Amino acid sequence: MFNPNSRYYNSPTDTVTLADGTSVSLVRFTARSSPALMGYHQRLTGQRLDLIANFYFKDPTTFWKLCDANGTIVPDTLASRDLIGIPRKER
Repeated sequence: MFNPNSRYYNSPTDTVTLADGTSVSLVRFTARSSPALMGYHQRLTGQRLDLIANFYFKDPTTFWKLCDANGTIVPDTLASRDLIGIPRKER
């Protein structure tokens, strides 16, 4: 259902049936703990999360790792922050 680099790749799913008989798959959102940080990135005016993610992780679609490291699931929450926590690289 999700790409291997998605935050939801290994998340459990459920299927529900709507009143009209349509089956819908849902992802159970699990609480995530904040990973250890390797440091902070001083965000420049207009600098997008995908660009920061690409710089640190070589993959712009992993901007969600920045969200997890900074305690949010909504990327727009980080728009007003000057410092963005950068998680340690996975081994």
